Amino acid sequence: MEHVALHIAGMSCDHCVRAVRQALLALPGVQAAAVSIGEATVDYDPARVSLDELKAAVRDAGYDPA
Repeated sequence: MEHVALHIAGMSCDHCVRAVRQALLALPGVQAAAVSIGEATVDYDPARVSLDELKAAVRDAGYDPA
């Protein structure tokens, strides 16, 4: 299991937090995602999902992972 912290630009409200959290948790291999405005910490299985896929999910939700 890996643990990563992502800085996320463009988030400004609870809706943003929910959207990012749901996008991350929908990925196979993501065990946990703690999201607050501007950041997320994710526990994931790198054999099932990559860091690039985590970032793509955030982008698909409409936000910019740094």
